[in-house]
Amino acid sequence: MTPGGRSRCESRWTWVLRSVAGAVTVLLLTVVVRLPWVGDLGIHAATIERLRHDPLHPGDPLVDADVPSPYYSPWTVLLGCVAKATGVGAFGVLRVAAVAGLVLLLSGVWHFVRALTARRAAVPLAVLCVLFLWGPSVFEWSGFLGLNSLALTVSYPSTFALGLSFHLWAWLRKALRAGSGWPVFLGLGVLWAAVLLTHQFTGVVGSLGAAAMLLGARPWPSRAVLLPLGAGLALGLAVLAAWPYYPFFDLFGAGGDLEQIHRGLYRNLPGRFGLALVGVAALALRFRRDRRDPLVLFFALGVLVFVLGGVSGHYSWGRALPAALLPAQVAAAVKAAGVVRADRVRQVFAGVLAAALAVGAWTQAGTLGYVLPSGALPSAATEKYRPPWPGYRWITPWVRYGDVVLAKTFPARQIPAYGAYTVAPGYPDFFLPDEVARADAVRRYFAPRTPRAERVEVLRRYRVRWVVAYPGDGGLRADDPALRKVGTGPRGQGLYQVLG
Repeated sequence: MTPGGRSRCESRWTWVLRSVAGAVTVLLLTVVVRLPWVGDLGIHAATIERLRHDPLHPGDPLVDADVPSPYYSPWTVLLGCVAKATGVGAFGVLRVAAVAGLVLLLSGVWHFVRALTARRAAVPLAVLCVLFLWGPSVFEWSGFLGLNSLALTVSYPSTFALGLSFHLWAWLRKALRAGSGWPVFLGLGVLWAAVLLTHQFTGVVGSLGAAAMLLGARPWPSRAVLLPLGAGLALGLAVLAAWPYYPFFDLFGAGGDLEQIHRGLYRNLPGRFGLALVGVAALALRFRRDRRDPLVLFFALGVLVFVLGGVSGHYSWGRALPAALLPAQVAAAVKAAGVVRADRVRQVFAGVLAAALAVGAWTQAGTLGYVLPSGALPSAATEKYRPPWPGYRWITPWVRYGDVVLAKTFPARQIPAYGAYTVAPGYPDFFLPDEVARADAVRRYFAPRTPRAERVEVLRRYRVRWVVAYPGDGGLRADDPALRKVGTGPRGQGLYQVLG
């Protein structure tokens, strides 16, 4: 093929990849309109509600307690201020957050990939790899960017923080290469702190990536560069220490239920992440060429933290797994991007990657269910689709902001999104000193053999105004004189007003 023919072929190849990546982006933007709810959307909506009502002293986002919370990050504080200034509801603000997070994420992928290669096809191919190169089983978790997972978490702080992280890695790589001065590295230090404050687990991924960019820098930074780099690190630590909404460094003592929740990250690894092995092969080729390749180092650091978490029982360290997956996915895209001008090895690799992406796309087909009517879905996609939660908007004609509602864990994960508090938080709450007592009170209220007087005492102690319960949940009888039923929700749930 002549040089001109190769150039035209490369342009067509890039155009096809951009078109596919653009179509997937449109799909995600369409998902934002619906904002499906399966997971932690409730706590993020509750955080915005608290900040809307009191931006300076919001208190716990889930229960009526004056304690700090790691959910009050620079990003959510900004969103809360937007909600207060505009009057837009929490879910409307979360849609704005979703669009901003998606734009930041996609622009971050573009920025980072362009810092690694000049191949034009690499950017859209990297977007596809990040979304589809996971595994043959659907996996949904905040900070993990499979298409179905991202559709459910695009409005979360983790998406915003990961977008910031991609930009951090790109800017740091460029700054080290150019030998930038003090202002640049001080700014990078503040950016690093913002990532950690916005989503702590993603902050670990961002930190590992930044360390890899430093360790893989060529040439090795001179003293004139290391001094401002150290100053930027010190400034970032100062910002973390000074953040007024929660004591960041106290989070290092978190554990307990947090570890058990994350134990599932160590199960079914081939099914969830097996397709990323194509990227690991690309990393192996990069390692043969450069023992200090930054993507290889990034991958190695991510694997190390993940393995240490599994061995030590600190399963929350499994949230560092994207630090291994993302560099593998990006490496696969960079390797296959030059297939038009490639040798036989690169062409074979591109074919294997295309097959893996096709499998990944088929796995994520259930995402279409969030934008298409159920009758319009292919049967295979219907089987992969998980309907979103209906939410608890049905209680809002009666329940007001700040009212305390007693409910079991699953409703308690959603009710605070509408402004109410629950007796016990639906999620682990590290800064809540009486978390165990609150959870025990809810358990005792619904336990079948708890005396009536003890149940009434729970209602009074926590100033409960409402009870939400399914018919078989237990608790006070529906005809008890302490309660009055005022509403019925999905699947027979009852809303009961506490009298007296």
